Amino acid sequence: MDTRPKAVVLLSGGLDSTTVLAIAREQGFDPYAMSFRYGQRHRVELEAAKRVAAALGVAEHVVVDIDLRAFGGSALTADIAVPHHDSVEEIDAEQVPSTYVPARNTIFLSFALAWAETLGASDIFLGVSAVDYSGYPDCRPEYLESFERMADLATRAGVEGEQRLRIHAPLIALSKAQTIQRGLELGVDYAMTHSCYDPDAEGRACGGCDSCLLRGKGFTELGLTDPALAR
Repeated sequence: MDTRPKAVVLLSGGLDSTTVLAIAREQGFDPYAMSFRYGQRHRVELEAAKRVAAALGVAEHVVVDIDLRAFGGSALTADIAVPHHDSVEEIDAEQVPSTYVPARNTIFLSFALAWAETLGASDIFLGVSAVDYSGYPDCRPEYLESFERMADLATRAGVEGEQRLRIHAPLIALSKAQTIQRGLELGVDYAMTHSCYDPDAEGRACGGCDSCLLRGKGFTELGLTDPALAR
């Protein structure tokens, strides 16, 4: 019988969440992966999430269906063009980009919280960073701390004092290059991941969206080529 503590890992299939899954395993957790079919403009990332879950080994992988297209408001869930740039220097980190999905991390964490409580788990992992990020307000440490406090008030486990939720964001203070280096040390094959906001019909990364540029910058700083752009 597996005696490792259970943890819910939010897994998009991208570089960051894949690294976090590898970290959760290294830290001795029995990972339960949760992905979302939320009305995003492409399904390539879900295919990547399935590959990653199978390759890294999870106790269970669930894909939750919620349709955030009902609200729109994002280039990922509505008929809004995904911004492209020629270089990472053109990204304005002070401005919340059009690819921000309103309240997405709050929604995803709420589902993860419900599953964690059902599993008897006290730990949730997610791959947010406050360093190389594109202005997303729900990727900040103070946001995650607030969610932990809310969870103590909102769940039976928290109210009865059985367990306190811990949100693990091991990449929060890491640059993209540091994240990639950490993953490589853990044997992560980034060729199976997908991070692009605007892939072509064949699922190939565009190379010019914020996510592609930040990811590519990380590999370049390590003297490596992003396998997503080498296909």
